[in-house]
Amino acid sequence: MSASEKKEAFNPVPEVQPLIGRTLFNETHEAFRETARRFFEREVAPNHSRYEEQGHVDRDLWNKAGEAGLLLTAIPEEYGGLGGDRIVSAVIMEEQARVGASAVGFSLHSDIVAPYIFNFGTEEQKQNYLPRMASGELVGAIAMTEPGTGSDLQGIKTRAEDKGDHWLLNGSKIFITNGYLCDIVIVAAKTGNSGQGSADTSLFIVEAGLDGFTKGTPLKKIGMKGQDTCELFFSDVKLPKDAILGAPGTGFGMLMKELAWERLLIAILAQGAAEFAFEHTLDYAKNRQAFGRPIASFQVQRHKLAQLASEVSLGRVYTDECLRAEVEGRLSPAGAASAKCWVSEMCSRVIDQCVQIHGGYGFMWEYPVARAFVDNRVHQIYGGTNDIMRELIARSL
Repeated sequence: MSASEKKEAFNPVPEVQPLIGRTLFNETHEAFRETARRFFEREVAPNHSRYEEQGHVDRDLWNKAGEAGLLLTAIPEEYGGLGGDRIVSAVIMEEQARVGASAVGFSLHSDIVAPYIFNFGTEEQKQNYLPRMASGELVGAIAMTEPGTGSDLQGIKTRAEDKGDHWLLNGSKIFITNGYLCDIVIVAAKTGNSGQGSADTSLFIVEAGLDGFTKGTPLKKIGMKGQDTCELFFSDVKLPKDAILGAPGTGFGMLMKELAWERLLIAILAQGAAEFAFEHTLDYAKNRQAFGRPIASFQVQRHKLAQLASEVSLGRVYTDECLRAEVEGRLSPAGAASAKCWVSEMCSRVIDQCVQIHGGYGFMWEYPVARAFVDNRVHQIYGGTNDIMRELIARSL
């Protein structure tokens, strides 16, 4: 067996208890957490280095996740989902972050792509796609960003023309999570000519394998090396008339309705990553010897750890309250933007200090904090840059 075929040993670091207790989860959530934890410890963590080398997870990991009931957990059972709430979704994200599994794109598939189909799709579209997404038979992606546009969704150039009996799709997308392995992708495209981006945008469900739909190779990123991210190209792709989600011109409104949850999702992942790095750093500081005693016994390091614990706890409280508000239907777009902005930046601050506490070992790729350092910087960029988040918050004041 070659080195690349061998599984890594996974030894979880003991969890650090938060400075304030959590009240968000009930017994059902915690029972589900054990299922998710076993899956990530047994199926994901031992293979993560190999995922980073190949640029994507193994395709059968999706089928295994479906069999374990970890996909589409917030989608009703009648469509193959678990019928849970978004707190269940958060449990999966937290357990993913707990093992540093940056390669896994389950949350985008289950909590971003599937809700578009469930909330805006026809009954036929729901029955056709959602059960197969829940089982892992189909991998979902969403394609908004283009080479010439980032956070400016109204400026997209990809276009779908109404040809009477079909749509003709042309354009390209970039930085598409799950793009390389995707079986279906929701594509944002222009369908009108009014000159108003919000009125001309529509969403389409595009199936892999259609003539003219091609995928680039996984992109080489500085972090999240194992996460499947690529470019997508559409050249005269013929789509059936029923491939559209909702009515023509309503796509931008759909995107705005779902983006708040997507931004909170990023905050949840960033919060989990900060806790992951802090737990590893606290364990390292207690065991690393310098001048005959653990480095955690030196006041400068003790005080630094105390500061990190406080920042992580502050992020935890706000993220939990935003999640509670989301489930209760009262999370505002500005609240979600604030969570995404503050928690993602807190995550980077905390991990930077975790690397510093590790010293030279913090710069070594085999140490979890080194991977966390590059894996989590992107939280400040995708889902709308933090500069855009501040503008959204300012508009609400």
